Parts: sequence; C-alpha cells; structure tokens
Amino acid sequence: MKISELLDSIRKSDLVLPEFQREYVWTLDQAKQLMVSLAKGYPVGGILLWKTDKPPELKNIDVLPEKLGTVQVLLDGQQRLTTLHMLIEGEIPIFYTEDEIENDPRNLFVNLNDLDFQYYQSSRMDGDPYWQRVTTCFDVNQAISPIRIAQKKAAGSEEDAMALADRLMNNLTRLKNIKEIDLPEQIVPSHADLDESINIFDRINSQGTKLTDAELALTHVTGKWPKARRALKSKVGECAGHGFDFSLTFMTRALTATVTNRALFEAIHSRPREELEAGWNKLVKILDYLMTILPQKAFIHSTNDLNTSNALIPLVTHLSINHGRFSDEKSIRHATNWLYAALMWARYTAQTDQRLEADVQLVVRGTEPWDALRSNIVEQRGRIEVKDSDFEGRGVQHPLYKATFILAKAHGAVDWYNGLPLAQTLGASYGLQSHHIFPQAHLYRNGWDSDNYTHRQAVNEIANRAFLTATSNKSISAKPPAEYLPAIEERYPGALSAQFIPVEPELWKVERFSDFLAARREIMARKLNEFMVGLISEPEETHQRPITDLINLGESYVLEFKSTMQWDAVRNERNNALRQSSLKTVNAFMNSQGGTLVIGVEDDGGIYGLDRDLSLTHHSRDRFEQLLISLIEKSMGATTAPNFRVRFEDVGDKSVCVVDVERSPEPVFMMTDKGKTFYIRMGNTSRALDPEETLKYVEANW
Repeated sequence: MKISELLDSIRKSDLVLPEFQREYVWTLDQAKQLMVSLAKGYPVGGILLWKTDKPPELKNIDVLPEKLGTVQVLLDGQQRLTTLHMLIEGEIPIFYTEDEIENDPRNLFVNLNDLDFQYYQSSRMDGDPYWQRVTTCFDVNQAISPIRIAQKKAAGSEEDAMALADRLMNNLTRLKNIKEIDLPEQIVPSHADLDESINIFDRINSQGTKLTDAELALTHVTGKWPKARRALKSKVGECAGHGFDFSLTFMTRALTATVTNRALFEAIHSRPREELEAGWNKLVKILDYLMTILPQKAFIHSTNDLNTSNALIPLVTHLSINHGRFSDEKSIRHATNWLYAALMWARYTAQTDQRLEADVQLVVRGTEPWDALRSNIVEQRGRIEVKDSDFEGRGVQHPLYKATFILAKAHGAVDWYNGLPLAQTLGASYGLQSHHIFPQAHLYRNGWDSDNYTHRQAVNEIANRAFLTATSNKSISAKPPAEYLPAIEERYPGALSAQFIPVEPELWKVERFSDFLAARREIMARKLNEFMVGLISEPEETHQRPITDLINLGESYVLEFKSTMQWDAVRNERNNALRQSSLKTVNAFMNSQGGTLVIGVEDDGGIYGLDRDLSLTHHSRDRFEQLLISLIEKSMGATTAPNFRVRFEDVGDKSVCVVDVERSPEPVFMMTDKGKTFYIRMGNTSRALDPEETLKYVEANW
C-alpha cells in the first residue's frame, strides 16, 4: 500500500492503533534516517495489519465511525507511520496527543541541493534557500520555487541557473514522490482473535526491533485490560511528583509481582483482566504506602537515593501478600536493613531477573523473609559488614555513596549554609550536590597530580565528599577545609559529626589529606555498621514500674507528665506546635540520665487520657505510636531509636502513653524552628543550652 494511502486511512480512522501498542519511542535520529532511506530509495520494511470487525481498545479513539465490514488495526510499523504522518502531513496522527510525543521530528530540514537531512540550525540554515523544512516540501499550500532559489544561489550564467533549477526540481520531486512509495504489508486474517494477534505481534517484533521483556509483558496486559498503559503512566507521573521517578518497566515488574508472586515478566502474559485490575488496585495502595514509609523509616526520600528501583520489588511482593502493610515496627526495621544491604552490595546490577526471582520466592515462602534474603547477599558478596577498605578509591558512582548519604540523613545532617536538614532541601538553589571537602584545586596546587590516576581517585573518592546544597557548595568554593570547617562547627554544632568529618583540626591540613581520608573511611564504615546492626538488634528486656506507681511519685529529674501531645485543650483543636514540648523532654532525657515521659497525665497527676490525641490518629494506638516515633526520629535522627521505647497503659477507663528513654551514648541535638538545639534536664524541667554551655556539657559528659 502506498504511503499516501496509509496516511489517508489514518486520517479517516480506517487504520487504527490498538491501546496495547507501546508509545511513540523513536529518537530524532531514527526519524531522520527513515527520510534519508526513503529519499535514496532504500527499503524501510513493511507493516503488519489485522483486519477485524471486533477491534480491541484503540489509542485515543473511543468510538469508530460507523463502517461496514472490517477495520484495519496496525500491529507493526506504527513508529514509521507516525513519523511519516508528522513529516508529510505536518500533524500528529489521531493515535497520539501533543504531550505523548517526546521526540517531535517536525523540525527536520532538507537541503534541496544535495538532499542532506538535518535538524534546524540557525547559523547554518537562516538565509540559505537551499534549506527547507521537510513539512513545507509536502505542504500543497506552501509553494517552493526551485527557479527562484536557483536565481539567488547561481553565481554564473543563466545556463548555470537553469541547470541548478533542474537539479533542485528533481530533488524536490524525488522527495515528494516518497508519498507514492509502496510499503509491503502483511495481513492477519479477520478470523484471528486478540490473543492470536498479540502472539503474531510478539513474533514480528522479536525478528525486527525487539521489544524488551517489559514492553512485551505490558502489551499482553494492555491487550486484556486496555486502560492498563494509561493507568500505569498516570501513576508514574503521580509518583514523580513525590520524588519517586519510576519507569514503566518498574511499574510492569511491580504489577507482575503483585498479580503473580513472580518477578519474571512472562508470568503475567496469560493473566485475565479481572486479576490484572485487582492487582493494579492493590499495587497503587502499596506504592502510596511505600512512598510514605520510606522517607519516614528508611530516609529514602526519592529514587535518587536508590541505585536501582528493582530493590523495591521484594518489598512490593511482601506487602502484596501481607495486606499492604508491614506487620509491626520490627518488620519495618528488618526490611529496611535488608533494603540497605541490597543497595550497598548491588544485589540487582547483574543477573537481575534470576536474582529477583530467587528473592521474590523467598518472600513468598516466609512471613518474615529478611534473614533469608540477607543470606542471599552474603552468599553473593561474602559479607554484609562494611570495611574501611570498601571506601578506598570509590567515587560517587559506587553504591556506598548513596548509602552514606542515607546514613547522613539518619544522623540528622544539615546543610552547612543554612542549617536546613538535608532531607528537606527543595528547588534548584537548594538541590543537593557532592562537595569536595578538600577542594580539587586546593589539592592539585599542593602536591596532588591531576594526571595521576591514583591521585585522582583519592581526590574524588567518597571519603572526600560531603552532601551540601548548591548554595552552600558555592559559598565554600575552593576554600581549604582548615579555613571553613571551624566556622561551620561554630555555627551548627554537631554538623561535622553528622557527616562523619574527623573533628581533629590537624587532619584538616592539606599535608594530612591521606590521614584525613583514612580517618573518615573508618568513621563511615563504623557508623554504617552500627546503624545496620541497630536496625535489627533486639532491645534488652526491662522491668518497668507500674504506671500508677510512677504517677504517684510525681514529676522529677527522671519523670515528666504531659496532658497531650498535640491536642490543644484550650482551643479544643489540633495544635502541632505542642509536639515540641514532648520532644524536648525526650531529648533532655537522652542527654541526661534517661527518664520517663507520660503523655495523658496532667501536672498534678490527674489522668487526662489519650482520647483526644487518639482522635487525631483515627483512634489508633498504632498510628499514634508511629507518629510519635516518626517525630522523634525526624527531629533527633534515626540512630536515637535504640534509646527509647513506647508503650501504652490503661488507668481505669483511660489510657496513657509511656515513653521510656535511656541516656544516649553520644550527644543528641534536636531540630527545632530555631535550628539544632541541645536540651538537658534541670530539676523537673527541660532546658536548652546555648552553644558555649553545650560544648562544656558535652566535654564533661561524653
């Protein structure tokens, strides 16, 4: 069939595109090369049509015009025909909208003198009549005059101008005749059903431009559930708005795991529509849950914190067969520990399908599969524990770099310019950058050779990197660390330790750079291992005094009462500002000798109860506990988690919340509206220390 006839059939909706087809994915160069081949008379392949009187769901066509007989469904060749429609007709075909065309080739120009095709370049094409937009050449309303062009370009005799005009006319005619080229067509007979047509589609694509396994899987899904591709793409956009840039491949894999409890794409090919839709509805809730819990519990705020989204597939599977939620806080912490290990040791960078399938099957077989999953990593890598040497020579592309960033966020790391928590940075000016603690220029001026590979590795390794916003990075520029680090520590006490910077000023000198790297590698490895162990270690059993006995003791150095956590009894409404009062008490206990905070008890020992606070968490103790833990960890860092436990006690017909706090093995700063603050207990109150007092207190107590 001639190209002009095919394009006319598209315009009349005689030739339609099924919803299960993938999007227009050609690059601009592929579109250009198609025109080059056609202009030179090269074969460009054929098309595959399915003639049917019962077409499947179609792209961007809800109702076909009333027709007798069959309609032609385009199974193969849509990338070529979409390209030709845009370049010859000058319009996007009815299959697509403007937003769905990521690489629009309509800015392609042709040189009529030599039929060279190039995309628009102002310096090369402006003022040169040889260069014409391809769409203009095919537009009957845009007359191109080879004679006028020749008169402008020919510098010789009238005979030369006529010869040039003839060449230009021949080339223009040759270009226009592309519309009359026949594209070979193959026909799937009308008696074939949808499954048969998709199987033929698979076979054709496996012989030509092969679809990926994910694309073929999504094709099968869309063939049975026509709205699937649109649903997945819509969720991709929604997740991106929350910082999680999931691909269609990931979404298809996650849907496969949810529907089939398998990780291999082929497992979903034969599943019926009702299972696909039910699985998708489940997956949407799982993704929403993960995007909520990962920032709160795992300090993973976006896919930028992941070296691969594949590591989430076992979590998706676990949640799919466990009612969409982790069973308890312990399960969350074990899952987080495994996730960090899988990311640090690049579990899925090779043999992805096989390893995912093996891990997913462990998830299916065990209610709490985390130990078994960790064993797979140990079998692959030999260990999970990180050693100092693992950081040596490793740059920002290594998985340990992102693991270190997560660890810094868990330790409450802040920007060195404005004191904002790194987890809360937004916008271009506050986008996170990788800062050289010892600036490259400073090192290269002082004995380190930029042409020496080993030196470059050391200069750029993880141990010489800090995480700062663009504004902070720019403000530091190429200053030596001995100059700018003291000012940062004075402005934001603890900011250097939160990013594992050795605090010995001697190590900040350029001649001690190698010693600095060695010291920081040791700190990072130790802190990372402590953090990993802290996630899964069981707290020691303690014997607590009955709550009524505690209340009778009254407030003291180690005991404080709060009527509510966030319910304002005066205004009779939620007041989030009240949370700070409970948090600063917890912080003070950690920095003193430990203690107990009881929420739901008035200063005089009267039982106020949690009813009003619980009304703000859907009357759920679990949600109240999760909120409280989240607030403590967010304001003081995840490493404080072993220092406190939350429990509930009933006193008559009322309940109270008890937070048992232990003394922290290291100073704990709390993030407040005024920046990082350090509280201690003084008598039966909690008091903030100024920087000088804090320094003296820390020196005396740790």
